[in-house]
Amino acid sequence: MTESTYPHFPVMMVDDEAQAITSFEMTLRSANMNNFIRCHDSRDVMSLLSSQEIEVMLLDLRMPHISGEELLPMITADYPEIPVVVVTGSNDVDTAVTCMQIGAFDYILKPVEKSRLISGVKRAVELRELHRENQLLKAHVLSDKLETPEAFSEIITTSSAMRSIFQYTEAIAGSPRPVLITGETGVGKELIARAVHTLSHRAGAFIPVNVAGLDDQVFADTLFGHKKGAFTDAREARKGLIEQANGGTLFLDEIGDLNTISQVKLLRLLQEGDFFPLGSDVTKRSDARIVVATNQDLDALQSSGRFRKDLYFRLCDHQIHIPPLRHRREDLAVLVAHFLQKAAKALNKRKPTPPEELITLLSTYHFPGNIRELESMIFDAVSSHTSGKLSMDAFKAHIVKKHPLSNIDSTASIPPQGSQVSFYDQLPTLKQIEKMLVDEAMKRSNGNQSIAALSLGISRQALNKRLKKDGQQGPPEIKA
Repeated sequence: MTESTYPHFPVMMVDDEAQAITSFEMTLRSANMNNFIRCHDSRDVMSLLSSQEIEVMLLDLRMPHISGEELLPMITADYPEIPVVVVTGSNDVDTAVTCMQIGAFDYILKPVEKSRLISGVKRAVELRELHRENQLLKAHVLSDKLETPEAFSEIITTSSAMRSIFQYTEAIAGSPRPVLITGETGVGKELIARAVHTLSHRAGAFIPVNVAGLDDQVFADTLFGHKKGAFTDAREARKGLIEQANGGTLFLDEIGDLNTISQVKLLRLLQEGDFFPLGSDVTKRSDARIVVATNQDLDALQSSGRFRKDLYFRLCDHQIHIPPLRHRREDLAVLVAHFLQKAAKALNKRKPTPPEELITLLSTYHFPGNIRELESMIFDAVSSHTSGKLSMDAFKAHIVKKHPLSNIDSTASIPPQGSQVSFYDQLPTLKQIEKMLVDEAMKRSNGNQSIAALSLGISRQALNKRLKKDGQQGPPEIKA
């Protein structure tokens, strides 16, 4: 079984009593930590720090040779970035105050309570991780460079918004904490999840699973596995996906559809790092990184009581929102070229030449299915293509189906009142509104009447009549 290293740099435990260090290590290992340096001689501390990056230090105060009280100001002066957790049997208020004033991160009394030690060290680790992420993000923004652009090679984009997402993804990839990816259907949430995994350099596998529609038993069995005889058809023991993802990344898609009972089980996994296979009363541990995605509004789901607030806050330590295609229209040209090449190869055809008006047509469409819908449109068009320029007929037919002409289908749905247009105190006349709509449609279509008419939901003849009435004959119509 593959096990990843956590935390990123080791926890250094300084105590002259070997038994105390062993106890600390066993406690922290129960919280999925496995990266440690043991130091029994306080004289070795400063030389170890000069040669080894440290995540957190556990420091005893009462030691021979050099006491912890002498070491603490030396460490905080030379290595202020290292959180020092003082662990001592000295129950003296003045000593505790002095240590905190010098720069100790925390002060824990012996005998050490397990939960107290774990929470103290975890908070220190999270502080270091947050600091590193902020430094990385700042460096990325200032340099406007990607350290590993190849991790995003499957995401075709020229968008500055997407580049910012890539920079943020690089900054948080090394963190073991969960990632919440939001965005509409078809924007590429799983591709970002795979990039997070690639950049994390975790030794384990990337395991994706769509949890939409899973009842509680199927969810538990899928994630946690089962013991032989756990239920009627459980003839053999089976590992769950969380165990298969150990040391790697578990990607849970459509997390907004997870039922309430299953949410409780996922919350326990995130809080404790352990789980029970079905039919077993023995816990198993996992250090799989959890990445989740949803196209739903989790804030609204919380308000309605369909999604637990405690789970939401556990999941969104890091949050990535992917903008829809209609908000990054600069990507249309490169995506069309990419999908034309992909479709031609898949269909064993020569790559067709797209008409100049295709990008203009697509830029007027709202793409409810986003990039996945665009890919489907292009595959459909290429499948019926024979020779010459690619016909726009398949694209127009698709758009008309999603946005029917008003003179063909008067029952087509309209946006909710007040969601699209706002007015000043004095209402414009219908004639003024009509002219504004026509002008905007002609502007967006670069003067192409067919495309403008399509976006307005009227025929080209009806648009032409309105243009003539307003004295805007427009350029000669281009046959696409």
